[in-house]
Amino acid sequence: MRLRFVKASKKDADLIVEIYNAAFYDDLIKYGECPAYGKTKEQMEASIEKFPKLIAFYEDNPVGVISVDIKEKGVYYLSCLCVIPTYQGRGIGKQAFHYLLDLYKDWKKITLITPADKEENIKFYTEKCGFIVDGTEMDGNIKMVHFSLER
Repeated sequence: MRLRFVKASKKDADLIVEIYNAAFYDDLIKYGECPAYGKTKEQMEASIEKFPKLIAFYEDNPVGVISVDIKEKGVYYLSCLCVIPTYQGRGIGKQAFHYLLDLYKDWKKITLITPADKEENIKFYTEKCGFIVDGTEMDGNIKMVHFSLER
């Protein structure tokens, strides 16, 4: 599989908005809201500055994004790992996650959250990436699952 990752810059804001909108449209429909969907170019530019993002390209097609929030040295919050629906199920998400681990070699702990009813996400993060579920919380009327991975 020809997969490569490119560090995003502000000039990539429109592209990342397109990827997020494609990847999170189903969540918008299902939940009536989705914080990753419908960002403006300006909001995405600010997000790129604050949270490092990598764009995943499959055979030169932009197909996903991975983004982290660096909490402190060695501690990361995986704020986004998305693949547009037409490219899901090809191992791109797993490769993106392992690329992230290689990029941030100092990682000691990585956390993330996802809706509790997104069984495919829970299975992906626990079975493919090695995370454990370490709690839940309500975000409005959506139950969220907390994950962590430590070494």
